Amino acid sequence: MSQDAGLRTDTPSAEEPTAQPSLWTANFRLYFGARTGSLLGDAMLPVALTVGVLDAGYGTSGVGYALGAWMAALALCMLFGGVLADRFTPRRMMVLADLLRLVLQGGLAVAFALGAPPLWMIVALQFFSGVATALFQPGVASMVPQVSADVQRANGVLRVSESVAGVLGPALAGVLISVSGPATVFAIYAATYALSAACLFGLRLAQTKKDGETESFWQQLTEGWQEFRSRTWLWGVISCFLVYGCFVAGLSLPVGADLVTTQHGSTALGIALGAFGAGGVIGGALAIRIRPSRPLATGSIGWALYALYPLVPALRPGVVPLCAGWAVAGAGLAFWAVIWATTVQTQIPADLLNRVYAYDVTGSLLSMALGRSLAGPLASVAGARPLMIAATLFGLCCSGVLLAVPGIRRLRAVTPDAEALGT
Repeated sequence: MSQDAGLRTDTPSAEEPTAQPSLWTANFRLYFGARTGSLLGDAMLPVALTVGVLDAGYGTSGVGYALGAWMAALALCMLFGGVLADRFTPRRMMVLADLLRLVLQGGLAVAFALGAPPLWMIVALQFFSGVATALFQPGVASMVPQVSADVQRANGVLRVSESVAGVLGPALAGVLISVSGPATVFAIYAATYALSAACLFGLRLAQTKKDGETESFWQQLTEGWQEFRSRTWLWGVISCFLVYGCFVAGLSLPVGADLVTTQHGSTALGIALGAFGAGGVIGGALAIRIRPSRPLATGSIGWALYALYPLVPALRPGVVPLCAGWAVAGAGLAFWAVIWATTVQTQIPADLLNRVYAYDVTGSLLSMALGRSLAGPLASVAGARPLMIAATLFGLCCSGVLLAVPGIRRLRAVTPDAEALGT
């Protein structure tokens, strides 16, 4: 498996200047184009789907059904997607998923262009789109080491791109809907998958040997679980995130939005979310340059900074302090995301990476979904502001746990020498 050639080591030779591999190879440019296009489309989808469903007269419940169907399918099928990616190569599954989503979202564009489609059709198309995304997503982790020798820098650039897309996508969708309606946005969304499939198909990757071709599907799924649980740092972080994702990120997104809109209005919420995305650009850029020898210990700083996200609206600040606080939170989340992705991609063997990553994503999705479902009931019982303060305390405690667990705190970045030795 390709490793990050720029990671620090504790040997004297690490202080000598080394030649940094070129990031923008032909393969990375194609992969960057694929991810940027699909990320921009993904950022446009919630706006288009929400407006389209509401305009069709199905209310907020209809919006919840449509968005929930996509997430439910993704969570249910992610583990199977990881096994299929290891069996048939990530690129094949990603191209297949893009083509499926091109057809599904293109069909939704036609349906909205012809009038108001029935709710069952919208929900069904989003469910199958979620299934296709589950085929696509496991390969995201394993493709980066194949298209770049500098894994951390590649992850940083991709995270910056994701943050920019997260800012531009909703704004672009809003403008397009006001001019020509949701059908246009769904058509553009479908086109981003065509672009992604074309770029991924154009990659020139080394052939990898598939040792598990004689194993059954369930044997490979079980092997992925065994590899997952055998690494203390891996299951330790995911276990912490089951709490963090539910009671920090999951709760703070809907409750924080409600606090901001109640105090400042929806325009201020949009501006603050834009500041959050801008912070993500900064955090991703920092992660490109900062290469810690103990990545997860350093990455825990990102968890602590993101804990500001629920705290800031609870303090009822003005718009400017709100934007500043959420920008810091966005930087922390992006910094952690790059460090975590790089750690997983450089510590897990290539032939197991898709399955192990699928367990990671599945746990994250379930914890976030649970947190969002609990947000309303908990806020009604405890109050929105006390709940957000409690979420911040949970976040800081989880950050402390990352530092307290020796297997997480002491994990060292994989070095080129270690890779050569096969350790």
